[in-house]
Amino acid sequence: MEVIKTRTIMTKSDQGNRWFGIDYHMNLYKGCTFGCIYCDSRCESYHIDKFDKIKIKENALEILEEELKGKGLKGVVSFGTLSDPYNPEENTLELTRNALKLILKYGFGVSIDTKSDLILRDIDILKEIAERNSVIIKISITTYDDELARKIEPNVISSTRRFEVLETLRKNGLYAGVLMTPVLPFLTDTEENILNMISKSESADAKFIYTKMGMTLKTNQRDYYYNALDILYPGLKEDYIAVYGKKHICNTLQYRHLMELFFKRCSEAHILTDMDAIIEDYKKEIPKNEQMSLFDETN
Repeated sequence: MEVIKTRTIMTKSDQGNRWFGIDYHMNLYKGCTFGCIYCDSRCESYHIDKFDKIKIKENALEILEEELKGKGLKGVVSFGTLSDPYNPEENTLELTRNALKLILKYGFGVSIDTKSDLILRDIDILKEIAERNSVIIKISITTYDDELARKIEPNVISSTRRFEVLETLRKNGLYAGVLMTPVLPFLTDTEENILNMISKSESADAKFIYTKMGMTLKTNQRDYYYNALDILYPGLKEDYIAVYGKKHICNTLQYRHLMELFFKRCSEAHILTDMDAIIEDYKKEIPKNEQMSLFDETN
């Protein structure tokens, strides 16, 4: 296990809370072993060398606690924007679990992105956090088809299992839904996949499904993805090159039709799809006097 030095753990969101109402970003781990062929965290702009090897940050929890103490705004802290917070090493290291304990201690909210069922281990802490602040959990699922998922996400639990995780979170009263990104052109951009994703999300009582109905293809990410396609689907890379060239944003060719279908079916299922609506639905308003009270309790 490689240990890397760092001076900071939490960073202020630079998107004006637009992305799921997140106030602070945090990644306790660097790299990921899930092997998803499309992962945009491989993009060179993120400066993650040897992405398929997990690295931990030295004194991460101590640094995090000092940073939490110094924040007057008890906002929502995001776990997992660049690497899954529930990678296999978390089983023994428990960095994510201990960070959640600090989030609870200092009265912050939490946003989690994951493909792992290990999150179920931490339901106890997440429920306590939700009593004081906002909690949103995004289960990342790209396809309902377990066989296809095994190819494009080789080291991840099945899609079926991820829907079960979502259902368990919801039964425990936690605000959770599906992050249906990316949607892969020529692979997961079918009516069958979209409709089944919505149906299974509805059965699991998902509060939301968020998608952009496409994918990114940037620098190192593109190279990795195309190499994987050459192995899994020989010839498909040429279709991507013909349609998208060097574009970074690659929306499905059926974008308009699939989005209309997606919105219609989600509306019928009473599943939220709009970012602003999701933020409004899950994010608790913490009164200013309560913010100060929480601050006083920890200083």
